[in-house]
Amino acid sequence: MSNQECESPEPEEEQAKPDSPFFDDIDRRELHSEILSRKESPSTSLLCPTADAPVAALDGKSSSYFAALDSNTENLQKRTQQLIEKINENRKKDHTVMSNFRESLLLKVSSLAEKLEEMMFLIYDRHNKQMQDKLQELSEIMERISQIQMELRQVCHTVEAAYKDLCVQPEV
Repeated sequence: MSNQECESPEPEEEQAKPDSPFFDDIDRRELHSEILSRKESPSTSLLCPTADAPVAALDGKSSSYFAALDSNTENLQKRTQQLIEKINENRKKDHTVMSNFRESLLLKVSSLAEKLEEMMFLIYDRHNKQMQDKLQELSEIMERISQIQMELRQVCHTVEAAYKDLCVQPEV
């Protein structure tokens, strides 16, 4: 069995990784050059187990590949953590903005409610004055009605007395 037969073909994922947006430009170049070197010399990356050598050994290129892979994984974790922290900071900022907006809105609504209340009191005062004037007029009219009613009673008593006098006169 030759070394080339033992070696597994390159997974398509590994070939696609260098073009992934998650790798830095430097990391992409390093990984891409490693993949190319592995393709050029497939027998140097992994030794195939044979009857003489039962244990596979890693050479320098493979261990550097895994170190680069670990480094990329760590970089991804760091970037992920940074993004999460940035999202949380932005959420805190959004919360602060909304709290400030709420407070500002409450102040403006309170101010507007106070102005509206003042306008209502002004309208109430004006209406109260108008109603007071109307009530004063009504009072004066009711007093005049009472006087006219008394005069009308006196006229009625006078007419009644005159009618009685006319009816009671002796016939001569």
